[in-house]
Amino acid sequence: MAEVLKSTFVLAVNNLEASRKFYCEQRGFHEDFSVDGWAFLSRGACRLRIGDCPDAQPMSASQDHSWFAYLHVNDATALYWEFASKQVTIWQHLADKPWRMREFAIMTPDGHRMVFGEEIGR
Repeated sequence: MAEVLKSTFVLAVNNLEASRKFYCEQRGFHEDFSVDGWAFLSRGACRLRIGDCPDAQPMSASQDHSWFAYLHVNDATALYWEFASKQVTIWQHLADKPWRMREFAIMTPDGHRMVFGEEIGR
C-alpha cells in the first residue's frame, strides 16, 4: 500500500504578509519559497501553503471545533512556552488529557486553530 510521506495544510488568509510574519517570526516556520499570492512554509515535517484571500470569511467566525490541524510533537511543554514567549494567542492552555496526550492549542491571526499534542503515560 502507498505510504503518506508528509502533510501540507492549505490555508486562506486575509493578509498574506501578516500571516507570513506570524508563522515565520512567532511559530518558527521557514519560508521555502513564494509565488504571486502564495507563501510555502515549513517547520520539520509540517508544510503550510498560505494563500492571499482578503475577502475570505475569517476562521474566527467559525464554530469552536474548527481546527485545521492536530500536530504531534515530541515536547509539548517546550513548544507551549516557546509560543507563549512570542505572544502567540493561546486558545487552550497546556494540559494532560484523559486520552493520554499533553495538549495545547493556538489561534492564528486569521482565526485558524491548531492543536499540538505529545503522547504521555504509555
